[in-house]
Amino acid sequence: MLRIRLIVTGNLKETYWRSAAAEYEKRLGAYAKVEIIELKESRLPENPSPTEIDAALEREADAVLAAIPPRSYKMALCVEGKQLSSEQLAQKIGTVMRDNGDLTLIIGSSHGLAPRVKQAADFRLSVSALTFPHQLMRVLLLETVYRSLSILNGGKYHK
Repeated sequence: MLRIRLIVTGNLKETYWRSAAAEYEKRLGAYAKVEIIELKESRLPENPSPTEIDAALEREADAVLAAIPPRSYKMALCVEGKQLSSEQLAQKIGTVMRDNGDLTLIIGSSHGLAPRVKQAADFRLSVSALTFPHQLMRVLLLETVYRSLSILNGGKYHK
């Protein structure tokens, strides 16, 4: 069975985000063993400078990279990543299932990911050219992965 790990910087504060994420985690359980690792987001002043943001991302990078198992396939979400259709992502995840069996998906904080996390990734994924709050991105990613696994298993969820 595929093992899927989400490494996320920050937590879901609102009940509706937690409920939505929990629903997709439950659904994913039919196809994969899912683990969500929430890391602490670095504190920044109200109007941080680019230097302060970079330093915060570097601190977060240490925790992200330490949480990734050595042989896991690493997929980082970032705006400069590749956009895939649902079917293409399903195919990508299917390849990871066959070749590796362990997938780590990485969502950064509201300021994104440090360059070294992106460089460490095996694949960079962009869900959309649009910008989303990172709390919503967790729910969206869980739904997207569920859709992919449903496609791979011939489920009726994907229309």
